[in-house]
Amino acid sequence: MSIIFIRHGETLLNAARTIQPADTPLAPRGLEQAEHMAKRVCALKPAAILASDMPRAWQTAEAISRHTGLTPVPTELLWERNFGDLRGRPHDSLSFNAMEMLEAPANGESMADFHARATQALRFAAELRARLDGPLVVVSHGLVIKALLENNIELGHHRIPERIGNTSLTTVSAHSPHRAELVNCTVHLVGTGLAEGEHSLSGG
Repeated sequence: MSIIFIRHGETLLNAARTIQPADTPLAPRGLEQAEHMAKRVCALKPAAILASDMPRAWQTAEAISRHTGLTPVPTELLWERNFGDLRGRPHDSLSFNAMEMLEAPANGESMADFHARATQALRFAAELRARLDGPLVVVSHGLVIKALLENNIELGHHRIPERIGNTSLTTVSAHSPHRAELVNCTVHLVGTGLAEGEHSLSGG
């Protein structure tokens, strides 16, 4: 049995390439993505849901909850990296790549502190999974999942994607050393108009 990491659905600020404040909710398109993903996850018969309680991740976890009857468990360990005063700034307005900055932005979190927190989140998830009789679903954020792939998970033949897709599934073995079984999979969105590169009938 595995730990299933899921990135939240799309937000308007995702689409606008803006560093997101903590309270950013899902866009209508993201809510639709979450429904398709939740149907897929339900078929995997998860035993529990662990989630970031930032609105965009929590709304994604709630979609899974509606399909499975499981109550999400919140944890701040799964929060996205805190970019402090850079939150709300478009990426194109900056002269540097904020996603790769090592130092902490004003009122934010350094790369080292963020990676340490992601490692702690994985340890917490693995401890919870060990007490379950089925898969653990973990709903979080793109940079969290990418940090885990870079630092904590044996990739085997998998590669770290440039971008973690909205509502993508990344599945890893439950016990240390954690091994990647599936990385950044959004097959549930193919043909729906909701995958990256596809456009919905509403043009969104």
